[in-house]
Amino acid sequence: MKNFKFIKYFLVILCIFTVLSSCSRMPKIIGQPPIEPNARKRAEQNVKDGKGIRFFKNNKGDGTFLFASSNPMWKAALDTLDFMSLASSDYSGGVIITDWYSEGDPNEAIKITVRFLSNEIRADGMVINLYKRICINNVCSTKEIKNDLTFEIKDKILRKAAIYKTRDDKIAFENRPEKVFKGDRE
Repeated sequence: MKNFKFIKYFLVILCIFTVLSSCSRMPKIIGQPPIEPNARKRAEQNVKDGKGIRFFKNNKGDGTFLFASSNPMWKAALDTLDFMSLASSDYSGGVIITDWYSEGDPNEAIKITVRFLSNEIRADGMVINLYKRICINNVCSTKEIKNDLTFEIKDKILRKAAIYKTRDDKIAFENRPEKVFKGDRE
């Protein structure tokens, strides 16, 4: 019982000490100008000076959401493959698969798959596979083809994506909002 009172008094004294020690004054930084008390003016000055803070800063993106209608790589790939019908296209998975395509000979057909590894316009940001199906007496065999056609398709997609990106950046720059502060309107 005696130990219980001692622990009780010790905790009360510890709490009082903790509360009182947190009531100290902020140290004054020598050589620094006084801090502006008006938060809005401080924020406006920080914006003008280019200062700021970004929470959850990472290298994964700039906070803009890329949807199928605004991703230049996706749009360029669809425009490049628009002569073929699509068997599957999944923007969230980053895959476009065409249906079998044949020009004249029904026994030979090709299929193209495009896998996006990045939203950036880079040659290593996508993988293109070309498959050829050959049917003889209703027995079909499929094999992957590695030739210049895959490189031509990739090149055409990259060129179109670069054009789309340049155009979209120009439109975004022209339509950017003006920064106006209350103090500038008066």
